[in-house]
Amino acid sequence: MNNVEENVLTVTKRNKLVSRCSTSETTDWTNSTTPTSSSSTWDPDQVVPTAATSRFSSASLRTQNPLGPPSRRFNNLDSAARQATPDQVDFFFKVMLLGDSGVGKTCLLTRFRDGRFLFGNYITTVGIDFRNKVVTVDETKVKLQIWDTAGQERFRSVTHAYYRDAHALLLLYDVTNKTSFDNIRAWLSEIREHANEDVVIMLLGNKSDCRQERMVKKEDGERLAQEYKVPFMETSAKTGLNVELAFLAVARELKARKSSDPDDTKFNVQDYVRQQSKKNSCFNSNCLTT
Repeated sequence: MNNVEENVLTVTKRNKLVSRCSTSETTDWTNSTTPTSSSSTWDPDQVVPTAATSRFSSASLRTQNPLGPPSRRFNNLDSAARQATPDQVDFFFKVMLLGDSGVGKTCLLTRFRDGRFLFGNYITTVGIDFRNKVVTVDETKVKLQIWDTAGQERFRSVTHAYYRDAHALLLLYDVTNKTSFDNIRAWLSEIREHANEDVVIMLLGNKSDCRQERMVKKEDGERLAQEYKVPFMETSAKTGLNVELAFLAVARELKARKSSDPDDTKFNVQDYVRQQSKKNSCFNSNCLTT
């Protein structure tokens, strides 16, 4: 084989490697905080999953070693959500789950969407992910696009960008974790700064089934909610207590705001939550740990 043939073979192999490993967009690593090796050799095994490779599956978005700057890594996810236009539904709303890491946002979403609880250990949410579910409110189909966010400080800049598009925010704390409750004020300050003024906010005290480990009283959550004039309830992703109620209450409030029906415009989400919570408490006191 002469020198010309060897050069052609080398270029062909290099092109095959690039086409197999590269993404459709050029990734900017200048702002990345990920440690890099002293070697200048590019490792194709460290490519960040994109729409073409991951199809936005949960596995691709939940990893213990995310690579690259978050703003680049989740651009494709946002594009997919925007393309998920509602079909054969009357209303379409975006709902975000917020709160410290470990308060149970992913478990709450899984319980509501799939009707199951995530037992055992699972990998913490990285950045942001979303799921869709259509609910029926008074014979009206409402599609909720629910965004599950990471609670870690290093992903705050990513989630801030999504606040403006949200119609409702479910803010969670863990009743067994006093710090997560103390941080609610900081979360509410961020919401006031980055979200729309008319966004629906609901405060949820999650893991209410953990009676022995409880560190935050229900009355403390109620007082904080009254201070900020937001509806409040305690939930349990494990037992399902008030999980569906939380999402349906938000859906009803958003539908009422968009509806021209006079009966809908009289809807008050705080009154609805109080009434339904009392009914659920009376029912669950005899059959579930609350």
